Formats: sequence, C-alpha cells, structure tokens
Amino acid sequence: EVQLVESGGGLVQTGGSLRLSCAASGFTFDNYGIGWFRQAPGKAREGVACINGRDGSTIYADSVKGRFTISNDNAKNMVYLQMNSLKPEDTAVYYCAADPWLHHTAQTTGRIPIHDLIYWGQGLQVTVSS
Repeated sequence: EVQLVESGGGLVQTGGSLRLSCAASGFTFDNYGIGWFRQAPGKAREGVACINGRDGSTIYADSVKGRFTISNDNAKNMVYLQMNSLKPEDTAVYYCAADPWLHHTAQTTGRIPIHDLIYWGQGLQVTVSS
C-alpha cells in the first residue's frame, strides 16, 4: 500500500521557519517526482516545489524561490521542505504528492502540475501569523 504522510506543520510568526517532512512508503523513490503543494482557503491548489527522486534536481514556484528548499533522503524515503522567511501569505494546508511524471512535466511546461498526480498525502496546516 502506498502512503505519503506529512509532518512538521504548525503555527509560526512572520519571518520564522518550519521544516515539513513527507514519509513515503510502498513505491520506489527513484522512479518518481515528489512535490509539495499548498492550498489556502478560497484559493486554488498551488505547486510549491518538486524534486526528481532519481537525480535530486529541483523546481520551485516563483512565490517561494529563495525561501523554500526541497530535499530528499532516498535511503529513508523522505522528502523535506525547509521553509524560511515565512510570510502570512504562506498560510495554507500543505500536501506532498508523488507521480512518475511530476518533475518531467514541471521541467517541460515551466509549471508544477497539480492535477492527475497518483499519490497524495493527507495534508497539514501551516499558519504564519503577522
């Protein structure tokens, strides 16, 4: 059974940092792209960052470039999202997701896809207070 389980969310002040973790099981990391996504109340889901499970190459949304860092540890089947310089507009439910074509699609289109991804975590809340 495939599972993606996020952890590390919570409440932080503007300018603070959080590290999200995504524990994956049931599939081989090397063959997948893994991404972090978020959805704020009343807004569409947004792809924040994704990583190629095989070579570790990364892609970021413009809204988080320079502030967020995605990384993976294939030995532990973990993907992380280090979030620095957090802003109130980063407040959202954050999800991790995996799909074999995720990174390739993001690379070729210039945009992290949010539809038709095979596996999703349950999401967790990140709240940045002003």
